[in-house]
Amino acid sequence: MNIKIRLTILNFMEFAVWGAYLTSMGGFLASAGLGAFIGYFYSVQGFVSLIMPALMGMVADRWIQAQKVLSICHLLAGIMMISASAYCMEVSNKVEFSVLFGLYAASVAFFMPTIALTNSVSYNALDKAGLDAVKTFPPIRVFGTVGFIVSMWIVDLSGWQTTSMQFMWSGVLSIVLAVYALSMPKCAISTKKESKNPIQALGLEAFSLFRNYRMALFFIFSMLLGCCLQITNGYAGPFLQSFGINEEYQNTFGVEHSNILISLSQISETLCILLIPFCLSRFGIKKVMLMSMFAWALRFGFFALGNPGSGVWLLVLSMIVYGIAFDFFNISGSLFVDKETDISIRNSAQGLFMMMTNGFGASLGMLVAGWVMNMYTENMNGLMIDKPGTGGWQEAWTVFAVYAFVVAIVFAIMFRYKHTSEISCDLKSNS
Repeated sequence: MNIKIRLTILNFMEFAVWGAYLTSMGGFLASAGLGAFIGYFYSVQGFVSLIMPALMGMVADRWIQAQKVLSICHLLAGIMMISASAYCMEVSNKVEFSVLFGLYAASVAFFMPTIALTNSVSYNALDKAGLDAVKTFPPIRVFGTVGFIVSMWIVDLSGWQTTSMQFMWSGVLSIVLAVYALSMPKCAISTKKESKNPIQALGLEAFSLFRNYRMALFFIFSMLLGCCLQITNGYAGPFLQSFGINEEYQNTFGVEHSNILISLSQISETLCILLIPFCLSRFGIKKVMLMSMFAWALRFGFFALGNPGSGVWLLVLSMIVYGIAFDFFNISGSLFVDKETDISIRNSAQGLFMMMTNGFGASLGMLVAGWVMNMYTENMNGLMIDKPGTGGWQEAWTVFAVYAFVVAIVFAIMFRYKHTSEISCDLKSNS
């Protein structure tokens, strides 16, 4: 089978696993009476990303081929996710936070490294095939987004948005992917034997990138922007469903099929991903990241102003800009790291990038977001509604919009990077 097709299937399934629950879990937790804990469930993805992607990247660099590490991680993640679903079905509406949180945390601990590992396996396969990753990978990655969307629609149309069956679906897909990953081209393991200090021995050389001023700033702002990554994933569903308390919006598409409406965000991704090679070569990494940051401000701002009725067009605009907000940052950042680092630490460097974004950034972002949302909303009859005496959802979204805008302005001032016409040019030159 053509390597592009094989990698397309790999990326499709990788993100289908995530799409099964990432945007709908908030709605399930609210319906189960755990709406006040949504921030904890999404922040744990960040906490495990502090360690696990870098750790698994180290293992893939040093001891076990990356495609095998990818398989092991998906197998364990799938078993834990199926266990979480089975527990919820067993106890019905008496779900205990501690039990569900423990099983979910164990699952995402092994899932989060797979995103960086999938990138590494893909880049390795393209290199072996003599293909330029910068030009070839974005169209392949598009199908990862397609997989995410397909999973979202299956969950929505199956009526699993507010049930634990979304976890079961994710777990089954993860186990299937564990088997498929073993068919990927073998990845190289570093043959260096001269490690002489603990940092080298543990495969943590990627942290030396912080000695480079430009790379240090890149990772710091990756963290700051990473604070935004999971907020709408966790709260967009409960936000749209909250309009169901109002008769004016009860029968609107956005309330009844919130997951499908949210999926417009991922559809936008499929188009925006294809623009990345052009934008990187035309504008450079700094301007592309700035586009992402300002898009995040618009993402939150449109949520603040929109509703599923007469204001649904604002929600649609929010979904459209998400493609720029998410992918212009994640994909271009991943490519930047791939070109910036030596092959011996590339897997670890991808893990470090994930650690700063989905680790420090997402953890802090969701903990703060949980505090903000609990300040402006309250759980009632399985819905998160505006708390009396506050600005409710509208004010909460405005807070996040202002934050993203401020980060963008500071980044524009501090991050200095000389653009070259081709990303494949020497990115390794120091600033």
